[in-house]
This record gives sequence, structure tokens and C-alpha cells, in this order.
Amino acid sequence: MHFSILELWATVGPFAKTIVIVMLLMGVASVFITCERLVVFVRARRASQRYARTMGQAFESGELHTAAANKGDVGYIGRVIEAGVKAFETSPSKDEQFIVDTVARALERQAQRETEDLRRGQGLLGTLSSTAPFVGLLGTVIGIVTAFQQMAATGAGGLATVSAGIAEALVTTAIGLLVAIPAVFAFNYLQGWVDARAVDIAESSNEFLDLVARHLRSGDLRAKP
Repeated sequence: MHFSILELWATVGPFAKTIVIVMLLMGVASVFITCERLVVFVRARRASQRYARTMGQAFESGELHTAAANKGDVGYIGRVIEAGVKAFETSPSKDEQFIVDTVARALERQAQRETEDLRRGQGLLGTLSSTAPFVGLLGTVIGIVTAFQQMAATGAGGLATVSAGIAEALVTTAIGLLVAIPAVFAFNYLQGWVDARAVDIAESSNEFLDLVARHLRSGDLRAKP
């Protein structure tokens, strides 16, 4: 017996229709989160690379105030480094070790904020990818129950009797997998991207901290013009 999509939709029960609608909403949500995060990631990385190219020479010369005066989007690396610059400029002590420790803590705090901001939405995406198969499985179970109910109501077996219930079960399973598989790929990719950027932030923070310590030791660090 052949079913078209419209005929199949007409044969499934209200519960299965609800399951399908829920999974379609989950699919739309996962696509939206993935696209939004990709756009944010591309813009943030470009801004960070632009900041690194612009400010690298100024840092090497010891002119930290140039970073503090930088305007516009500086990306995740720029915001972390500028937090360190601010901590250096506002340090109440002249002790070198105290200044280095203060800057290190400021860099670490801002790095954690930036990493968490980059991870925004990934928790929901992970939830969608892990629960979609189970939602589809719920529809499958209900479809099989429906098939057995039809068999009991007619008092006869055979594929024709239970085909509608089996089709309902298979459709919900398929939709659950179609939602979950791309969401898992997207979640793993985004997670890997954030982990890589966390390494970039840590490396940049350590380089900046070494620069501060080196210039403090030599006495040629200029925080303000």
C-alpha cells in the first residue's frame, strides 16, 4: 500500500503529529543556533586578528595606552588584552610582582567571560542533538501501539492492518534522526572551534603577561602617554 506525504500525515494520530511538529521546531532551532554562532565566530575572529595585527607593534614598543585607546570591535583577544591593560593602569601598587599578578588575574577573568560568551547557545544545541532521537523514539513506540490497537480492533493480522501504525512509527524515527545527526555535527564543530579559540586566548594572555613582566623589569613600559 502506497502512502504519499499528505496521505501519511492524514493517517497519523494527533500524538504523532504533535511529535513531528515538536521535532521540526527542534530542527529549526538547531539550524538557527548554528547559523547565528557561525556568523558570530567569523566576525569575532576577524576582529581579533585585526586587533592583533594593529596592536602587536605598539605592545612591543611598550605603549600599552594605545590599546586602551583603541575603538571599535576588538574581538575576544582584544577584550582580554585590554582588560589586562586596564588592570595594569589602575594598579595601586608599584611592586612588580603585585602588578604582574593583578594583570594575570584580570586576563584570566576576561578570558573566562569570552570563552563562555563564545559557548552561548551550545548547551541548547547539545540538548537538541541528544534528545531528538528519543523524541522520535517516543513517536515510534506510540506508532507501534497504534498498529497493535488496529490489529486488535479488526481481529485480523497482516501488513495491511498495521501498515498505517508502522508508517507512523517509521516517520517519527526518521525525522528524529534527521534533526539529531546535523545537530551533533554542528555541536562538535562549534565546540572544537571554541576550544581552539580558548587556546588562542590563553597564548595571547601569556604573551602579554610576559611582555608586561619584561618591560616592568627593564623599566621602559609606558602605560600612559
